Amino acid sequence: MNQLAPLRTGHSACPHDCPSTCALDVEILGPATVGRLRGAKGNSYTAGVICAKVARYAERIHSPNRLLKPLQRVGGKGAGEWREIAWDDALDLVAENFLAAEARHGSESVWPYHYAGTMGLVQRDGIHRLRHAKRYSNQFDTICTNMAWTGWFAGAGRMTGVDPREMAKSDCVVIWGTNAVATQVNVMTHAVEARRTRGATIVAIDIYDNATMAQADMALKLRPGTDGALAAALMHVAFRDGTADRAYMARFTDDPAGLEAHLKDRTPEWAAAITGLAVAEIEAFAALLGRTKRSFFRLGYGFTRQRNGAPAMHAALSVPAVYGHWQYEGGGAFHTNSGIFGLDKSLIMGTALRDPAVRSLDQSRIGAVLTGDRAALSDGPPVAAMLVQNTNPANVAPEQRLVRQGLAREDLFVCVHEQFMTDTAKLADLVLPATMFLEHDDIYRGGGQNHITLGPKLVDAPDTVRTNHFVIEELARRLGVADRPGFGLSERELIDDMLRRSNRGTLAAIEEGRWLDCQPDFETAHFMTGFGWADGKFRFRPGWQGVRLGPDTPPASLGPQGPVADLPEWPDHASLNEAADEKHPFKLATSPARQFLNSTFSETAGSRSRERRPELMIHPEDAAVLGLAEAELVTIGNHRGEIRLHATLTEAVRPGVVVHEGLWANSDFLDGEGINTLVGADPVAPCGGAAFHDTKVWIVKGS
Repeated sequence: MNQLAPLRTGHSACPHDCPSTCALDVEILGPATVGRLRGAKGNSYTAGVICAKVARYAERIHSPNRLLKPLQRVGGKGAGEWREIAWDDALDLVAENFLAAEARHGSESVWPYHYAGTMGLVQRDGIHRLRHAKRYSNQFDTICTNMAWTGWFAGAGRMTGVDPREMAKSDCVVIWGTNAVATQVNVMTHAVEARRTRGATIVAIDIYDNATMAQADMALKLRPGTDGALAAALMHVAFRDGTADRAYMARFTDDPAGLEAHLKDRTPEWAAAITGLAVAEIEAFAALLGRTKRSFFRLGYGFTRQRNGAPAMHAALSVPAVYGHWQYEGGGAFHTNSGIFGLDKSLIMGTALRDPAVRSLDQSRIGAVLTGDRAALSDGPPVAAMLVQNTNPANVAPEQRLVRQGLAREDLFVCVHEQFMTDTAKLADLVLPATMFLEHDDIYRGGGQNHITLGPKLVDAPDTVRTNHFVIEELARRLGVADRPGFGLSERELIDDMLRRSNRGTLAAIEEGRWLDCQPDFETAHFMTGFGWADGKFRFRPGWQGVRLGPDTPPASLGPQGPVADLPEWPDHASLNEAADEKHPFKLATSPARQFLNSTFSETAGSRSRERRPELMIHPEDAAVLGLAEAELVTIGNHRGEIRLHATLTEAVRPGVVVHEGLWANSDFLDGEGINTLVGADPVAPCGGAAFHDTKVWIVKGS
């Protein structure tokens, strides 16, 4: 049957956990029906391009597997036995269990747990309003940005960077530690435009030959965790060959003479032995940077998800400061623009209600928290009740066995508000069906770009699903805090209040314009008026101990995280990673899949068929030693657990390195346990975080 012509085109923004936050044009085929989604051509960053998985969003919003009714568990946890329950009864049940937990153990025994299943500022962050009003346990967010943001802030002192659209005006685009083809398609849009119009060289730096490496003019395949060594060698060559911009450093950096002395023996030969690159590759890259003033460093998250991630980011960020690239249009560096927007979400989040004495629990250590680890609980009460929105910890969190063990406690009440029956929902006591982004009002800001974009309700939701905002409001009413500031307002009223408080106009104005371009001017974005520290200097010496290190600094009650004393004083290679050893001779990275976004889209047929099945990428030399053939089963494990999956033999990975792409559902693995069974949750220095790409493992053929 031919698809009906769209009745109209609506406008929105992609809500998912991606820096691009693409502006969207949406085919609307009826009151509750959407067709294809496209990138908005009028948005200067999206530039008409979006990823294929979001273009197929109709497949997700109209999926036959979507949750449509509130469900209450009637069998054992995880047994899959449910009964339908009315919405009012379900919300009453949540409130009763929260009040019972509070009566037994105090308010901190309730833990609202959330993250970035939607990046909408109302539907995501409203859970904090309830948290603070009720004095429930806080959440220290550690699963995503901590190492990257800490490393950037340690040098630049501000979470901003060069206008990302300037990639198109660059003569060399360095894509470091992110598979942009799979995870940030707009990065490639602007990088390829620079190559087309200016003859720019695209350099990709990663640990395996992924889709971005395939599109690069220079592809540098490092050993995992050695980015700091490469950065140090690049700066050594700049000082050695006279391509370091000494005038720039004298004006804008803290101690270039000290850095030069430190780097004296950080030669390309030294770095080659650590990184696995050839000396000639390092020399060629350094020469390219030395002769190319307009070199743009697009620094990703992937290379920081290691135990040396913060110093790796700081070292990479130091490179354009040594070469002076910041002075030129199309030069400098970018990681996130999260610091440019200045949005006052105080009413959405209920920040006036926050009590700093209430404990904070580490998001990444949910397994330890739920299994009663006293340190993880800050010597406080057990977690006895949870509301989970916008995340799937039974699948995405590290130390998966502990997480699932904790969620399976019979004395723990868990309510999951979700769109599909995720691994976490399967372990819940109560599952509530949630709207999708085209079915509610929200507003978004793009950390990977420069726009605030409105996402209005475009189609009607099924009658039986509810927004995150609705659930928070209804629980507040049942829990006796609905009279507190921020409650009782609609999404649109909260959006308008935030914009007005932030001097970003009004809801009516952004409705008319669709988005706001918040990009600072050239001098500010390029730090030509000074970096974010009081002296205006970029810090080659970050001072990891005893200072505020950006927005991810741990609460005072938690203090510095990990082996802070072992962090390097200068940009350097840091030997903090989980090292391969005789018993665990392989290093595992859990990289993103092109058709999934974390665990989202792993439930849709189109994405699943394109990714095929969970597989382990292994080098043919390693396969020969193990006696492995293509597609054979392997068991991979360490002290945290073991899983089985199929091997795919490829020279895309280095010998000794294995890669698993994508967050498949646990049930897609042969034994019902996912890849994060193997990943550690020990906090990374200095501000915590999960080292998803830093795992030592053993591998054996078969089962």
